[in-house]
Amino acid sequence: MLRVVLSVLAIALAGGAAAEPSLEQVIRMEQQALARLPADRLDALLSRPQSAGGITYSRDWVDSLPRAKGGKEWQCLAEALYFEARGETVKGQFAVAEVIMNRVDSPNYPDSVCGVVHQGTGRKYACQFTYTCDGHKEVINEPAAYDRVAKVAKLMVNGAPRILTQGATHYHTTAVSPRWARKFPRTARYGVHLFYRHPREVVQN
Repeated sequence: MLRVVLSVLAIALAGGAAAEPSLEQVIRMEQQALARLPADRLDALLSRPQSAGGITYSRDWVDSLPRAKGGKEWQCLAEALYFEARGETVKGQFAVAEVIMNRVDSPNYPDSVCGVVHQGTGRKYACQFTYTCDGHKEVINEPAAYDRVAKVAKLMVNGAPRILTQGATHYHTTAVSPRWARKFPRTARYGVHLFYRHPREVVQN
């Protein structure tokens, strides 16, 4: 598992630990370990297929699943993944889904998937997810891509493990550099998306 690899790497880089570190110490050491890795080694590490809770983060595995369907919460998540991350790897799509689900669980955001996805919708460029307030009509014109993210959404709504982003509640692409990103701890990178956790958020075990 990537988390185990990073933990071992972090402790090794720290020169070993006299006592078992706390979860927060492990997370800090993992972030330091990630920061020390050359970009090419980091990308190679993050691109390896992973498995967790019966889920394999690969396109072939997701494509092998039956077509997904569900209720409103599933639909909101599937649409968000389509418009926000359909060009990402499957692992990157799961990571974006983790952010949305982490927000649902946080007292700082709405307590439903649809509420999180549409928070701020109606105020141009003042929403949380740009596609909901950029003034463009949302049209799904890549059915194969939608079918794939719909399966990811179904797994996440049904309680898939969240192991990829270490409790991230924010992300942005490498094309932008928002001011908040300078203050929030970065927890992961998948493709062109960088992931962050709000400093006041507590990582759920």
